[in-house]
Amino acid sequence: MEITRLDLPRCQVGEGPVWDEAEQALYYIDILARKVFRWHPESGALRSWDVPDIVGSMALRENGGAIVALGSGIHALDFESGAVEPLALLDPADPEVQLADGKVDRAGRFVFGTSHRAMKEPRGGLWSLGADGKLAQIDGDVFLGNGPCWSPDDRTFYHADSLRHTIYAYDYDIATGAASNRRAFFDSSSWGPIPDGATVDAEGNLWTAICEGGVVLCLSPRGEVLREIAFPTRIPASVMFFGAGLDRLFVPTIDPTFLGREAAPDDGCCFVIDGLGVKGLPEPRYAG
Repeated sequence: MEITRLDLPRCQVGEGPVWDEAEQALYYIDILARKVFRWHPESGALRSWDVPDIVGSMALRENGGAIVALGSGIHALDFESGAVEPLALLDPADPEVQLADGKVDRAGRFVFGTSHRAMKEPRGGLWSLGADGKLAQIDGDVFLGNGPCWSPDDRTFYHADSLRHTIYAYDYDIATGAASNRRAFFDSSSWGPIPDGATVDAEGNLWTAICEGGVVLCLSPRGEVLREIAFPTRIPASVMFFGAGLDRLFVPTIDPTFLGREAAPDDGCCFVIDGLGVKGLPEPRYAG
């Protein structure tokens, strides 16, 4: 196994990576810099788009372009023009709530969390954006939503409340998008306070970045720690399998200077972990 720092821009809050098999390109965001990046590993080509608000997550669309989770709701991003237009806004809007991490399920819905901006109340929740452009709330009582992902059979959905140091598992109905029977899956307290971005590999194991803990963990479907990978920075933020074989793990990180803290040399950089011996699953595109 080898961890390599990539020659990519330093992020304030690197998050939300998405690997697109069709393009063989990796997309990711810088939340506070309000940017969406597209990196083509084979050629090294890098492009970025500016968005008008902090961006919690993004996903690619079946018909081109992307959707981005901004402060007021989901917006459409046109890659050609760079235009950002409202698609589905939270109604009523809540200025104390912001959109957070999100991913697309294998039926083409975009499922995302919301978070209390001050992170002092469980005002956030879980939402789903259907292909028809309509929003539906799945769950509530969330401080800081992170790491949505699904088991390979689509029957289990995972989502973390980072401030509760807990990853939850739900029963998931892929036909309807309903999530039920929320239960604690993993308590990260022994490794670090913040279970952040996550993904599930082809074997059904969950990989998660433990922000402020300096580790990437691999968890079994029963919540057991199978692997613990020490990281060059204490603040890895997310994980995503990428590459032609879906066998490389991309890990963006956070630069803590926005919190008034001094950054270590690798904080805010992007990394790849090679030689893990496992493969990820293809990421779907939003069907709307």
